[in-house]
Amino acid sequence: MIRIIGRNKCNKTKKAQRFFKERNIKFQYNDLDERELTAGELNNILKILPAENLLDTDSREYKKRGMTFMEFDCAQELFEDQLLLKTPIIISGKKASAGYDENFCSQIASQEK
Repeated sequence: MIRIIGRNKCNKTKKAQRFFKERNIKFQYNDLDERELTAGELNNILKILPAENLLDTDSREYKKRGMTFMEFDCAQELFEDQLLLKTPIIISGKKASAGYDENFCSQIASQEK
């Protein structure tokens, strides 16, 4: 089962959802604005992807907090503020991707059929 974690306002999340819908591939969607990830869920994702890959350095929150010139623990910041997550996070089994990556989506789509 494919899982997409994102926000309804995020165009890249919408693009990922559309990609799988157009190919009639079922997925589970988690809207971070309705329900944030639990510590356990985020830990499981961090086992697959490094925290640096999950941190959205282009996000408004990242810039607002002036994190460009700060030293910090990426994982700790993600636990404290999930607005810093790069969306969508697409998970399929032991594979995951942060941000929309059409090649990754194509790979997991071919495995789901």
